[in-house]
Amino acid sequence: MASLSIHNEEIGNKGRMWALQQQLDPPMDEEGGGLRNRYDEKDSSTLFLLQLAFQSLGVVYGDLGTSPLYVFYNTFPDGIKDPEDVIGALSLIIYSLTLVPLLKYVFIVCRANDNGQGGTFALYSLLCRHAKLKTIPNQDHSDEKLTTYSHSTFHEKSFAAKTKRWLERHTFRKNSLLVLVLVGTCMVIGDGILTPAISVLSAVQGIKLGRPEMSSEIVLVVAVIILVVLFCLQHRGVEKITWIFAPIVLLWFLLIGGIGIYNIIKYDSSALKAFSPLYIYRYFKRGRKGSWTSLGGVMLSITGTEALFADLSHFSVASIQIAFTVVVFPCLLSAYSGQAAYLLKNSDNVVDAFYRSIPDSIYWPVLIIATGAAVVASQATITATFSVIKQAAAVYCFPRVKVMHTSEKILSHIYIPEINWILMILCIAVTVGFRNQSQIGNASGIAVVIVMLVTTALMVLIMLLVWRWHWILVLVFTLLSLVVEVTYFSALLFKINQGGWVPLVIAAVFLTIMCAWHYGTMKRYEFEVHSKVSMPWILGLGPSLGLVRVPGVGLVYTELASGVPHIFSHFFTNLPALHSVVVFVCIKYLPVHTVLEEERFLVRRIGSKDFHMFRCVARYGYEDLHKKDDDFENKLFDSLFRFVRLESMMEGCSDLDEYSLDDELTRELRNGLSGYNGDELSSTVDETISSVGSTTANSELQANNAILPSNQVISQITNGELQLLRNCRDSGVVHILGNTVVTARQDSSLWKKIAIDYVYALLRKLCRENTVVFNVPCESLLNVGQVIHV
Repeated sequence: MASLSIHNEEIGNKGRMWALQQQLDPPMDEEGGGLRNRYDEKDSSTLFLLQLAFQSLGVVYGDLGTSPLYVFYNTFPDGIKDPEDVIGALSLIIYSLTLVPLLKYVFIVCRANDNGQGGTFALYSLLCRHAKLKTIPNQDHSDEKLTTYSHSTFHEKSFAAKTKRWLERHTFRKNSLLVLVLVGTCMVIGDGILTPAISVLSAVQGIKLGRPEMSSEIVLVVAVIILVVLFCLQHRGVEKITWIFAPIVLLWFLLIGGIGIYNIIKYDSSALKAFSPLYIYRYFKRGRKGSWTSLGGVMLSITGTEALFADLSHFSVASIQIAFTVVVFPCLLSAYSGQAAYLLKNSDNVVDAFYRSIPDSIYWPVLIIATGAAVVASQATITATFSVIKQAAAVYCFPRVKVMHTSEKILSHIYIPEINWILMILCIAVTVGFRNQSQIGNASGIAVVIVMLVTTALMVLIMLLVWRWHWILVLVFTLLSLVVEVTYFSALLFKINQGGWVPLVIAAVFLTIMCAWHYGTMKRYEFEVHSKVSMPWILGLGPSLGLVRVPGVGLVYTELASGVPHIFSHFFTNLPALHSVVVFVCIKYLPVHTVLEEERFLVRRIGSKDFHMFRCVARYGYEDLHKKDDDFENKLFDSLFRFVRLESMMEGCSDLDEYSLDDELTRELRNGLSGYNGDELSSTVDETISSVGSTTANSELQANNAILPSNQVISQITNGELQLLRNCRDSGVVHILGNTVVTARQDSSLWKKIAIDYVYALLRKLCRENTVVFNVPCESLLNVGQVIHV
């Protein structure tokens, strides 16, 4: 490439940055897969939206679609005393489906997505980007320049700014918000256990009706076999068979909708009176407490609603809305109305109302499709459970587990072996232990309604901080949501002793694990921050650091994104030599769903050039999967080489006079060069000494004399250090990991000693080692142990 010389008056600061980028990375053409191509908006044509809507049926609506199998039985577990109660229950189902899935989730909550990602952690990440809510403060300003780090600023006197300051003022409020998110996460895990149990068991119950000679034990065995096969196939992934999920669920909805219309015509069209809310009032007036407690069964008609939001990542909001309003909603209304029409004439058959209302000629095909739809619904909740576990681990709220991708195309298709077997054991235990839909339904209802309450609480903050709605609109949304959800929750409290205790116990166990792990991690991080190695001490040792520098590269893994970790001081007391090049590698998760590969690494220099010490921060989002492999190592070194080249180019930018990098240029450097920034340009000894540019007393850049260096000059400047880096890499790369034992101080409280010395210590022994998670080969591993007291 020919040398490039451009004057400041012609291109300005932004032009200089563009010119630097052209020398480092020529722009990709339209076919080169550049950033613009990867982030073009999706085609919004009608055909494309219909295709997405069709595909969403097989991923999003399986759980919601299988609810007609068991809703009426769980609503009237003791039988139907008055036929008009059927109309009252149907009216409750109709308006529950209208208010919660349709109005709240499809048209409001789905809009609160994090760049297309949905779920509890997506809402939490949005809030963390708009307020300083992270309990482990490992972010810096450069992270806010990422492409996916979208956030906005507030007017100081706005209600949003006041809310933000109120949340940030006390650590207790931050911790309370995190615990709220974790409670919702634990309930999602509980739903991942209960949904497969109730869906599969309800589907195969039809076998007994079609073959009366079969005993309940045989039906139970069939359900258990289906569940075992389902969980055992998780490690293979479902990518190869997902193409049949959408046709199965679409056929299921069309069947139940058609059967509903058939039953309305055949049995009793007066069931349509339930569209009048007057029958809800009559239902409660007539039944009083019995009608109130039956809400636990009605609640099951909206289970699976959270999947609308949680599985949003694969689809657009418009496609979700089209699928629900055109297919799901009318078919569910028809299915429930048809069952109600059947029950008005056959009130004694409430236990098997769904299967008994099916015409005999299509009974067995419907049974087969029902089983298939139940498997689809189960698969969706299992996948969602894997996803929330991974997201919890990304915010340091769950022990390290092995995460495996089961699809090369879809990142959200993951498999976690330990969690899979725990889910299978608990799911089978619930199925065999209860053996009926009623108690499992009570448990599932409590899990779902608590997740909805958590979503409502987070949505209030989203509306205030992100959307900046007027407080009156927020109040209206909150009151309407709480009226419905608190009503259901109060009714389900009566069912705690009838199976409702199951999700509470599951949530308590997982919440204890999450809180203990987060507490231990936070205390360890605080220790690392307060015991960082003093930079004056390191600089006083000189370039050799008082040790023999041997050829090779040492990658020191640390949780600190700035400063030198305490464990580094162990080298000076336990090791006689140190590698010629030392790179401190920090794996950091940010409150974004993903970080672009070209923005993944943030490289800085520690000390002067002759120290040959660097810091590399690898940044990930909660949907990203970090795995230490050859590709990761190659990208890390590519980023390191590029930083050295850029550093030399910036030093060579001035021909005769000194200059200073103004704030605008520094910001452009952060934005334009993949995170290689001068965020720590301060010369204070406690921070790293950045070589991105030199800061002087001059207030203006001597533009007329600033000439970008040619390739030949750049080559002469960078050859020495680049060659050293290459030679050291060829000599060998050693991965240095800390093996830290955390214990509570002697003067700690009893609760702290239990949390740190017993719960956290046990979890560290049970979870996977860093060497396994990072996939570090044993022959290039160096473990450095230390004991810290927190």
